Amino acid sequence: MEKRERLQAAIHGRAVDRPPVALWRHFPVADQDPVAFAEAVIEFQRRFDFDFVKITPASSYCVRDWGVEDRWEGDTEGTRRYVRYPVQDPEDWTVLPILDPTRGALRDHLEAVARIRQALPEVPVVVTVFSPLAQAKNLAGPDRMLLHLRRHPEALEMGLRTIAESTRRFVRAALERGVDGIFYAVQHASYLLLSPEEYRTFGRPYDLAILEEAADAWLNILHLHGEAVMFDLFTDYPVAVWNWHDRETPPALEEGREKVRGAVLGGLSRIRTLVLGTPRDVEAEAREAIARTGGRRFILGTGCVVPIHVPEVNLHAARKAVERIR
Repeated sequence: MEKRERLQAAIHGRAVDRPPVALWRHFPVADQDPVAFAEAVIEFQRRFDFDFVKITPASSYCVRDWGVEDRWEGDTEGTRRYVRYPVQDPEDWTVLPILDPTRGALRDHLEAVARIRQALPEVPVVVTVFSPLAQAKNLAGPDRMLLHLRRHPEALEMGLRTIAESTRRFVRAALERGVDGIFYAVQHASYLLLSPEEYRTFGRPYDLAILEEAADAWLNILHLHGEAVMFDLFTDYPVAVWNWHDRETPPALEEGREKVRGAVLGGLSRIRTLVLGTPRDVEAEAREAIARTGGRRFILGTGCVVPIHVPEVNLHAARKAVERIR
């Protein structure tokens, strides 16, 4: 089977020649230049031959044109630390302009996307898209955003509408460059952060507006970030694949799969197995995940980005595991 055929069979519950597999990571420093970033992503895919490419830029790519500043300080996940938040007062939400994806940091990222698409024509490619709430957190800082959500909800919602429209325009531009879907990252659907009603008000309408823009794509992936996720709020989202930290927080992989109509993506522990384990540990964990799902409607991967200090031998082991386990 070719990659696209294999993934589509997995999504729809048909037999596959082997389970699909994909891992992704940040490329710090390189992610500040579209050419260097594209080359890093392309080289990573050519080295490991995963079934799809999830483009993982610095999270600031989508908010930098509103004045966010961040810097690289050596985080092992490859993420950058935010050092300037342009939203300080509630009124700042009301004056955010709608961004033009053909300008600034969004334009630079689309250049990288186009280069990756051109270099890997046979590989399905998805772009990372952060939910409006996740972008709002990076515009105001996590504590200030939650304060505004509870004390100044009307102002925040004005900002969320602007962010959602800007994101829709970016998604449209990315699809025009030939990507196969979006990797839609939700960061606040956690009982540790919000109530379900708060997420229904400040999250879901904007999520669905963005996913509507990507409705014609076949490989839209929902990522629920963090612990104690509100999984049941998302079982009806119009996506093909569900991804969450299944080795760290409920539901278990097979339980989540029973709640959705598409495929689930996970099974490998990022730290315990990929960072600290051996190739034998990686294969054993992959084997167990495949057994629990029967290898149907299942894609082998992790619950989030692979840390940048994972031994490459373990990345190779994850890719080889699906060839040995059928």
